[in-house]
Amino acid sequence: MLIELQNVYKIYGEGLESEVRALDGVSLQVDRGEFVAVVGASGSGKSTMMNVLGCLDIPTYGEYYLDGVDVKELTDRQLSHIRNRQIGFIFQGFNLIPALTAQENVELPLIYQGVSASRRKELAREALERVGLGNRGGHRPSEMSGGQQQRVAIARAISVRPPIIMADEPTGALDSHTGREVLGFLQQLNREGSTVILITHDNGIAATARRVVRLSDGKIVEDRAQEVDWL
Repeated sequence: MLIELQNVYKIYGEGLESEVRALDGVSLQVDRGEFVAVVGASGSGKSTMMNVLGCLDIPTYGEYYLDGVDVKELTDRQLSHIRNRQIGFIFQGFNLIPALTAQENVELPLIYQGVSASRRKELAREALERVGLGNRGGHRPSEMSGGQQQRVAIARAISVRPPIIMADEPTGALDSHTGREVLGFLQQLNREGSTVILITHDNGIAATARRVVRLSDGKIVEDRAQEVDWL
C-alpha cells in the first residue's frame, strides 16, 4: 500500500467554541499507480487532505503511512526529503519564481537534491520537452501564457521523476481547452506508472480520474471507481 490514512483528524482551535475539524476521522488507502480525484466544495477538507498526504502538514490525531513509513515519526529533514524526492506538486497558482526562466524554475527541485549542474540542465530540458516547451526554456513566466506556465509547473514536478503527483486545482486558472490539455497530461503520467492525486471542486474534472473520493465537512462521503473520460 502506497498511501494509508487511519482515522485521521486535523483540528484547528481544538476545544474552543470556534473549533474546526478540517478532517474528521478520515480513513483512505491508495495503491501504486492509481489516479484518484478528491472532490468537494470549498471548506470540505480536500486541500487539508492534500497537505497531509503531501507531508506539508501533520494530522492532529490518527495515522498516516506513506510507503509503509509512519509519517509522524519523521523529522522535518526527512519530511523535506520526501517532498523533494517522492512527491511532485502542481498548484492552481503555478508557484513559479518570476525572476527565473522556465529552465531555471524546472531545475530548482534538482538543485535541492544536489544534482550536478550539467545533469540538472539535461533533466530540466527533457521535462520541458515532454510538456511541449522545449523551445521556451529561456522565457520567464511573464512572457508565457497561463497554460504554458502550468506546463512549466508540471515539468518542474516531474523533473525529479517522483512516484507521486499531487495536483491541487491544476486547471483553476486556465481556460477550458488548456485545462483539458493539462488533465490529459496527468492521465498520460498515470498511464506511465505515476500515482496521481487530483484535488478539485469540479465533477467534470473528477471524471478524468479512475477513482473518486468525495469529501463533505471533513468526512469521506463517497469512494468509488469509475469509467474514465480519456482526453
